[in-house]
Amino acid sequence: MKQCTHADALPPTEPAPLSDTCLECQAAGSHPVQLRLCLDCGHVGCCDSSPLRHATEHFKETGHPIMRTFEPGESWRWCFVDHVLV
Repeated sequence: MKQCTHADALPPTEPAPLSDTCLECQAAGSHPVQLRLCLDCGHVGCCDSSPLRHATEHFKETGHPIMRTFEPGESWRWCFVDHVLV
């Protein structure tokens, strides 16, 4: 089973969210389907089910490997590099 090789490099505390929604969607007049929080910097972006996929775009631009769901009642994390749940 494949494992994430990036979780050990995360900051010791989770960063504060930089917003409460996907600001890129807001600026584009789009609506995010679900939100994701970058665990390196706190960027909040929309998921890949959203039309503009800003969480993935944030990873491509920054290389920040792990995000977590930013949806109430959910707690899973995803590593973009290793393509696995963390």
